[in-house]
Amino acid sequence: MEIYYGTRETKINITHKIKGIVYIPHNNTELDKIYGDPLPNHPKSIFINNTEYLNINIYVDINNNKVYTYPPNLFPITFCIPEEKIINDKDSTNITKEKILSNLIPGDMSTYIYNTEKEYYEEYQKSYFALTTKKAGWDCMRHYEILANGCIPYFPLMNDCPSNTLSLFPKELIKESNILYEDYNLKGLNVNEYNKLRTKLLDYTRAHLTTLKMAEYILNKINVKPNKILFLSGNLYSDYLRCLTLHGFKQLMGDKCHDYPKVPHLYKNHTIEQQNMWGKGFSYEGLLDNNLHNDELDKTIKEDIENKNYDIIIYGSLHRGLPLYDICSQYYKPNEIIFLCGEDEHKCCMNEIIMNGHYLFMREFD
Repeated sequence: MEIYYGTRETKINITHKIKGIVYIPHNNTELDKIYGDPLPNHPKSIFINNTEYLNINIYVDINNNKVYTYPPNLFPITFCIPEEKIINDKDSTNITKEKILSNLIPGDMSTYIYNTEKEYYEEYQKSYFALTTKKAGWDCMRHYEILANGCIPYFPLMNDCPSNTLSLFPKELIKESNILYEDYNLKGLNVNEYNKLRTKLLDYTRAHLTTLKMAEYILNKINVKPNKILFLSGNLYSDYLRCLTLHGFKQLMGDKCHDYPKVPHLYKNHTIEQQNMWGKGFSYEGLLDNNLHNDELDKTIKEDIENKNYDIIIYGSLHRGLPLYDICSQYYKPNEIIFLCGEDEHKCCMNEIIMNGHYLFMREFD
């Protein structure tokens, strides 16, 4: 692969300055900052194997001789829910619906009255619909809890959601549910149509939105079938994306996925107070058997990294601490280190991670 920038008459070869994946912005000033050797008074293009790329941001993977308009190692991801939290088919049809719309209104703290997960789930189970919406970010644990309890989300802003955000969510089915709810005020509720749609949404949730399915999704995207995974965390405070995805890998691999440090509130018999967990711990806390964490592996963590005893390494949050990254990056290839980003806003080293060739799974991006 030969890479130049400049004009067809005067081009500078920058092939030797590119290693792995590199972002090449079309902005002239940025090109000068990155590659130097400016060509004054000339519009600049990028030429790759004599193909011109003008006024477009591109990513070049020189190792694979490929050009992308989007980072090839960046993937969307969403929250998810443990399969055991999804209501079974028999219960979902036997529970009597008592209200059209749930009393729980996002952002209205006076409606946040549920102290137990059971009470919270029952509110959705006895409601035909439940309002959900974009808050700080588009993705929200509430979406999945509504679906899991045989209720249908009413999500009035769904048409405005960016394509890469909530990309694993059943957006088209939710658009149908919005119409069904809005038609209620004009025509009354068509219960047969409602039940058909609820079944489709429950089936979709089981097939795509469980923690296990999310773990499988990550491995499919990076095309790896590991025997052992090291799952690293910085801050151990509850974090939906980290906690739910780790639960999925534990479901998939048992103690062959080692979390370091141990994320205590995911395990049974933990002693963390409910009010000290995000969302009171509903839907994720205390689900894992303690034998799914091998305490002995904590003692040899650095040796095991140096000896590459794990096939891949996953960081549960790009924003919340990257323990042992120096040693991991010394012994593991960039594409053997995966990062998750579950934040609403990004003030992190996202671009550096991408340019270094790591995989990044991001919850909120356009």
